[in-house]
Amino acid sequence: MPYTTRVVVRRPARARDYSGTALVEWQNVTAGYDLDALWNAEQVTRAGHAWVGVSAQRVGVDQLRGWSPARYGALDVTGGGLHTADELSYDVFTQAGRAVGNGSVMGGLRTRTLLAIGASQSAGRMTVLYDRVLPQQRPVFDGYGFIVGTAPTRVGAEPVFQVLSETDVRTPQRPADTDRFRRWEVAGGAHSGHQGQVYRAPISERDLGAAPTYDCDRPPFSRVPVHHVTAAAYEHLRRWVELGVRPPTARPLEFEADGVTKKRDALGLALGGVRLSQVAVPTALNTGDNSGETFCRLFGTHVPFDAETLARLYPTRAGYVRRVVAADAANVHAGYLLPADAEQNLRDAPGEAR
Repeated sequence: MPYTTRVVVRRPARARDYSGTALVEWQNVTAGYDLDALWNAEQVTRAGHAWVGVSAQRVGVDQLRGWSPARYGALDVTGGGLHTADELSYDVFTQAGRAVGNGSVMGGLRTRTLLAIGASQSAGRMTVLYDRVLPQQRPVFDGYGFIVGTAPTRVGAEPVFQVLSETDVRTPQRPADTDRFRRWEVAGGAHSGHQGQVYRAPISERDLGAAPTYDCDRPPFSRVPVHHVTAAAYEHLRRWVELGVRPPTARPLEFEADGVTKKRDALGLALGGVRLSQVAVPTALNTGDNSGETFCRLFGTHVPFDAETLARLYPTRAGYVRRVVAADAANVHAGYLLPADAEQNLRDAPGEAR
């Protein structure tokens, strides 16, 4: 079935700077257009990886056609209108992966490790791909990252890493970690938090005319940097594929006896899970929960502590910074945080305890 789609490649300009690892993202179309939800510029460029975004679904392709008919008017992933329910998306994505692997879209760079990644709805599509489609194909990707979304139930040859925010964990019933599967849950993190909103706002203004606004029931956008945890997960996934080194396991989030309500401490912060310094040494209430219009339930909350609470928790700013350093060092040692991201937290810390 013929099709024409778009692939966005962000890669090192020089071959000597390329790590040999390509992250191939199934772009998310929940908002009605292609969203590079997992493009984390600092972490990807720092590692020397390539990031490739694949327009695999009709909604994203149709939006591109209308947005720029001159450039994208010929795109079509429906087989000329015969298949409008994304039946072709699985082959579009895997064939794009093959194009990355054989170098035809990489400007001559040679890829050694090919990792498929997808967030939220895209993780759901990739779950179908892994469980139902891949057994009928020859292998394409070396490993898979399912971020803030579902993960496969099939045990395959390719390792699977699932990273969930607090928003995404709704039950204490979980699949067990195995020699081919890891699951991490990030306390205080949101399905779509502050970092993503800051990145997307100027792009929305440029490409869509304005950044969206939201009327949520609580102050939105958790500032727990889930993207720091996904960056660590990608590195573990790469080493898992290349060297056979299994990633560390992580403590799950805790639930009350009712199996529905998450356990929280006296400050309202979730217990258990991967606990970054923003939760272990908090200056604000960050949670994965919210409510209100449209996407508010995905944004989590961020409520800074008042001066009295900060003074009670941290009598001196130096003491606060020391606790941040200790928490981040523990997470680096455990494998949940990369050293460069811990250094960024240290640079940010003096301004947090005001």
